[in-house]
Amino acid sequence: MVILYVLAFLVSFFIVYLLIPPLGKLAFRLDFVDRPREDVERKIHREPIPLTASYAIFVGFFITYLLFARDFSLETLALFIGGVLLLTIGTIDDWYKTKGKDFPALPKFIVQIAAAILVFFSGNAFTGFINPFSGDYISLPFILQFLLTIIWIFGVTTVINFSDGMDGLAGGLTAISAVTLFVVAITMGQSSSAIMAMSLIGVTVAYLRYNKAPAKIFMGDAGATFLGFILAVIALDGAFKQATVLSLCIPILALGVPIFDNIFVVVKRFLKGQAIYQADATQVHYRLLKAGLNQKQVVAVLYLVSVCLSLSSIILLLIQI
Repeated sequence: MVILYVLAFLVSFFIVYLLIPPLGKLAFRLDFVDRPREDVERKIHREPIPLTASYAIFVGFFITYLLFARDFSLETLALFIGGVLLLTIGTIDDWYKTKGKDFPALPKFIVQIAAAILVFFSGNAFTGFINPFSGDYISLPFILQFLLTIIWIFGVTTVINFSDGMDGLAGGLTAISAVTLFVVAITMGQSSSAIMAMSLIGVTVAYLRYNKAPAKIFMGDAGATFLGFILAVIALDGAFKQATVLSLCIPILALGVPIFDNIFVVVKRFLKGQAIYQADATQVHYRLLKAGLNQKQVVAVLYLVSVCLSLSSIILLLIQI
């Protein structure tokens, strides 16, 4: 079984590693690049950067997952269609950015919710939890199952996207979270979730080979929302299936840096009466940059915090065994 996971990592890694260079060249020919904008504080790069890594990530993930998991279920179909929807709306959003324009938030919101609904009705959902006092399984009402599943998928999709503001950051945080969810899946004997997590690790590590500072390519909103979507589904299919009170904290800690940071940002925007969904420079990576750290130092600090939170989630997992 170990060989299977190693092969899944290698296949997903090399698909992305080999696809990114030609996709980068294609981006320049199509003028599908993210240009620096002096009027936008978040644009801290100084050269045009291709926005095509998302397609390599998408292809690498699904080829690897289908090849090794051989899971051709309704859940996999929903995952694929949801991924295509996010890739499509993300591409449109990224195309607007190449023209110096902002794509409206409502269409993105609708598509992300639609992708989450597909996952829910395919059977991958948060259905309840075990009462820690009686040991009985408490099945939640359908409406609560629906709302909690949609909120989780939409929330994780969004926070990973919001974290994609610095070279190597979103990809690295995703890789760290995916490693944690892989450990959880292995511990719980969930081979399909483990393959999904390992495929995600492979594509993100390959992407980081080109996205570490100074980045040679970006994944844009299309890639960041896709990574968040897959992370959310892995947690639903893995850590949340155990459904004990402690296990509910495992994926939240595994994704702690983007989740806690963006909760802080959203609350701050709400209190100031600002648009919650509007991108700005209030995330923790921008605040650390303003505090005097350089890009590599900011990313290293957030990696370290993410690793600490992930280790905490694994300790919670071990406590339950």
